[in-house]
Amino acid sequence: MNKVQTTPVILSGGAGTRLWPLSRSASPKQLLRLLGAETLIQSTARRAGPESGFAAPLIVAGEAHLAQIEAQLAEIGVSPRAIVLEPAGRNTAPAVALAALMLAEDELMLVMPSDHIINDVEAFRAAIARAQPLAADGWLVTFGITPDRPETGYGYIETAERVAEGVQRVARFVEKPPIETARAYLETGRFYWNAGIFLLRAGSFLAELRRHAPGIEAAARQSVANAAADGTTLRPDRAHFLASPSDSIDYAVMEKADRVAVVPVEMGWSDVGAFDTLLKWLPHDENGNATGGDVIALDTTNCLIRSEGPLVAAIGVSNLTIIATGDAILVVSNDRSQDVKRIVDALKIDGRHNMS
Repeated sequence: MNKVQTTPVILSGGAGTRLWPLSRSASPKQLLRLLGAETLIQSTARRAGPESGFAAPLIVAGEAHLAQIEAQLAEIGVSPRAIVLEPAGRNTAPAVALAALMLAEDELMLVMPSDHIINDVEAFRAAIARAQPLAADGWLVTFGITPDRPETGYGYIETAERVAEGVQRVARFVEKPPIETARAYLETGRFYWNAGIFLLRAGSFLAELRRHAPGIEAAARQSVANAAADGTTLRPDRAHFLASPSDSIDYAVMEKADRVAVVPVEMGWSDVGAFDTLLKWLPHDENGNATGGDVIALDTTNCLIRSEGPLVAAIGVSNLTIIATGDAILVVSNDRSQDVKRIVDALKIDGRHNMS
């Protein structure tokens, strides 16, 4: 699809705590088959595969998930360029820095979280093609999702002047807004949801990181310089990496750099952040229920019910998520699905790390 070498960089370090008890530290959401036959990381790798002109992907993940990632990529016939194992979680800026240091300075990297839904893959690839000339010229390019509702769960990007066909300069990034502010953003037509997907020239990103977050760049560089390699697996040096500040790529670089552009795109996008998102995207019955496993639902509406073990029977309930695994049962109101991570916090406080 492109003349410029573009390497997918798939970030797979998330814990997925709002999808407990399905998502656990040992097997987080990106490694689960939540929406069909493929896991989320498999779908992410496939949408930017070599048959579409991309280079082999580079995965940034944790040591605990190496075997699962290798097996899942092999299952769909993807051979990664490298799997870089973060010694510890330090947010997205250090993770992207590790990847950038693995590439030649003029290579483009398509940075993608491993837990997103993109239904219109052709629109996604067309947006990347529009972004490539600017990224090759040193612009830091992000992708903005055309909003269809006032949403308080996403960050926003405000656009400024046009810099190329289908590409605009970023005026500012804004945090997750209250509902009235989100409505106002929607009315202006200048704001897009921040998808957290980036197209960056490796050398340009590292230069901006040195300028705005030198501690992150230096720690990542020293960590890679002292890394241990085992085939396509790279283990950066732990001591140097732990010296890095923990910051997101948005805060460390994108909000501070001068040449930042956004490609607005409608591509059927969502992140899989919590159970309310799953309920929206899974097939429903005539009562608005999404069920999986051994489930009986009578006089029940707008519920997500999933069992990975025992029979779950529900009667006369509405707007609930009920998840049963071999060792835990979750019952939560759909409008409180964002709070599930509090249960994981409580488990850790209680010392029940094996269940988190």
